Amino acid sequence: MATIGESFHEDERPRRSLPPALVKELTVQDDRKAWLGLIELYGVIAVLIAVAVWAWHPLVVLAVMILMATRQQACFVLAHDAAHYRLFRNRTLNDITGRITGAIVGISMCTYRVTHRLHHNHLYEKQDPDIPLNAGYPRGRAYLLTKLFKDLFGRTAFNTYRYFFGAPVINDETGDANRPLNDTSPRLRAAARADRWWVVGFHVAMPVAAWAGGFFVEYLLLWALPLVTFLQPILRLRAICEHGAVRDFSSPLTAARTNIGPRWLMWLFFPYQVNFHIEHHMYPSIPFYNLPRAHDEMMKHGVLTEAEVRDLGETLRMVIADRPAETVETKAA
Repeated sequence: MATIGESFHEDERPRRSLPPALVKELTVQDDRKAWLGLIELYGVIAVLIAVAVWAWHPLVVLAVMILMATRQQACFVLAHDAAHYRLFRNRTLNDITGRITGAIVGISMCTYRVTHRLHHNHLYEKQDPDIPLNAGYPRGRAYLLTKLFKDLFGRTAFNTYRYFFGAPVINDETGDANRPLNDTSPRLRAAARADRWWVVGFHVAMPVAAWAGGFFVEYLLLWALPLVTFLQPILRLRAICEHGAVRDFSSPLTAARTNIGPRWLMWLFFPYQVNFHIEHHMYPSIPFYNLPRAHDEMMKHGVLTEAEVRDLGETLRMVIADRPAETVETKAA
């Protein structure tokens, strides 16, 4: 059991929910499935590097850089599950693997655990640190494309990593800083401070080691450059698809969105079932590999009848719309 200031709350605002016994069944963790997820992730990364180094052709390298960015996002997603304590049953193993998987892509998992709790526990309330990123959509095609263009060329990478290091998020329109409240236990705050130094140390040591080992160019092109270019628009667009242009802020059924699409597209841009975002917000204790079943059960029990469950194409049309969609900005109870 998590102590005060450490738990991710289940959002109980919707009237309908799954039977408690079924939720309990869905929250059971299977370490084998977690290991398979990690093996797949690191295996694909190794194959991509091997293909690029073997061919070393500009077009192959470019293709690998783009694909690598999708796997770097997958690192974010598994680090996210570790932040929820849902990657492995053993808390020490969970945190070690989560910190490593986060550190290699430049995020402090322990710091993210602190800020991400606020997003879950105060969804679309003023304490939610993700509001400046997600709110206000649709803002028009030109606005979003301009943002994604800046992301692609690395102009926003610094702000992205500031966020994952716990810095306040700045609202583009008002200039106000959304500073997370300190409703976190002292233990988690101390862990976050220590973890940030490990991440910094890793990203100082890696280019030095790459230079000394004679593979600095490979490291730069195949890992470092995708982190600050191709990865950035992917992160933004996924976040907006999850919470942008929603209808009603008073419930996770309508303040979050589940996106449905072809399996290959979900693998690229919504890895490890992160597309089942309503399900995750309602039941953050459910590990990623059980989210598809949770979705099916919620459909069966009528929980998602009026929820934001959409085809990804429909979601994209909503977030790039030129005219504001009809929204009901209801304060959460």
